[in-house]
Amino acid sequence: MDFNKFLSDKRNPVPTPDNIVDASGHCHFGTFDTEFKKMDFLKVNKPSKLPNFMNKLRLTLWEATEINFDKVVLLTAVCDMAIFGTVLTVLYDKRTKKVTAWQEMLIPASKAVISKNLLNGSETYAKSKNVKLHYINEFQKGEATVWGTANSKKDGMLDYRVKLTRVSKPSIVSIPFGDNRPLYSQKDLFSVEGYLDYNGERFIADGSTTAIIDDHRGYYPRQAHYDWVTTMGRNTVNGKEQYFGFNLTRNQSINQDDFNENLIWFENETTRLTPVIFRHENDKLWHVQDEHGMVDLYFDIGDEFLMKVTSGIINIDYHITFGSLRGYVASPDGTQYCLDGMVGIGEDKSLLF
Repeated sequence: MDFNKFLSDKRNPVPTPDNIVDASGHCHFGTFDTEFKKMDFLKVNKPSKLPNFMNKLRLTLWEATEINFDKVVLLTAVCDMAIFGTVLTVLYDKRTKKVTAWQEMLIPASKAVISKNLLNGSETYAKSKNVKLHYINEFQKGEATVWGTANSKKDGMLDYRVKLTRVSKPSIVSIPFGDNRPLYSQKDLFSVEGYLDYNGERFIADGSTTAIIDDHRGYYPRQAHYDWVTTMGRNTVNGKEQYFGFNLTRNQSINQDDFNENLIWFENETTRLTPVIFRHENDKLWHVQDEHGMVDLYFDIGDEFLMKVTSGIINIDYHITFGSLRGYVASPDGTQYCLDGMVGIGEDKSLLF
C-alpha cells in the first residue's frame, strides 16, 4: 500500500524563518526543518479574543522529557500557564505497573522559567523547594542536559542526571488553532547517557535507553482538549535493531491533514503519518487509528497520574498514562513496524482555562 497520496505536502519540512512571528504579528504555520532562533509569542496579533496586551494571560509554555529506561519510565516537566506554573516528575515502574508522582505548584508563574529557545545553552528550570528540574538546551549540536530531584515523606527521593544526544531528525510544527492562534511544538528523539536513582535503586542508561524532549508553546482555546500517545526505544527496521519512536496527537488544529505532528522517528530520518482518532475503549485501553491503515494500535494502560482541578472558572482534567502498546504504524511505502510490547506514554487532557 502506498500512503503518499494521503499525506499532505504541507507536512514536509521547509526552511525555518528567523522568528516564528513576523513583523506584523502574524505567526508562521507549517512544518520546519530546524529550531527557531526567536519565538516572540507575546507579539502575536490577536491570538485570542482578549486585547494584545493581555496575551501573557493566554500563553502556555512548557518543556518536558520522557525517558525510557529498562525497568522504569521517567516523565518530568516545567510548565508556565501565566496565572500559575507547575513542576512535575512522574516515575512509572514497568515491573509493578505503578506510578509515583511529585508535583509542586508554582506561584507566581515566574518560578517556572522557560528558555527563550532551544539553542546555545538556553536554560529551562523550576524555582521550587521539593521538585527540581533543570535543562541546558544545546539543540544546535543536537544535545541537551537534564537533571533534577524530587522528594516527599510519602514517596521518598528521586535523583537523575542525563545527557541526551539526538538520533533522528526533529519534529518542529506550528499548528493553527484559529486564524492567528498558534500551537508550536518541537519534539526530538535522543539516546541517553546517565542515571536515575530512586530510593536506593540505581538505573543506568544503556544502548536501549531512549528519550524525547517536548518543547511546547502556544495559545489554547479557553475550552481545550487533546489526546496524545508516544513511544521511544528500539525496533527492527530493515532487519536491523535501531532507535525508533513515534508521536501521535489529536488536538484542535483547524486542518488536521495539513497541520499535525504525527510521525515516525527512525535513526537519522523521519516519515509522516496521517491524522488519527483516539477511542477510549475504557479506563485501561485506548485504540488509535487513522482512516487509511497507516496506524492501528492499542494502548494498554498500567497506571496513570491524574491532575484534577474543578473551580468553575478553571477546570483541569489531565491524565498522564503509562503502559504498553500493541499493533503497528506504517511508513508511506506501506512497511509496517510492529509495536507489540513497546512502552506507551499518553495524555488525555481537557481544560477550561
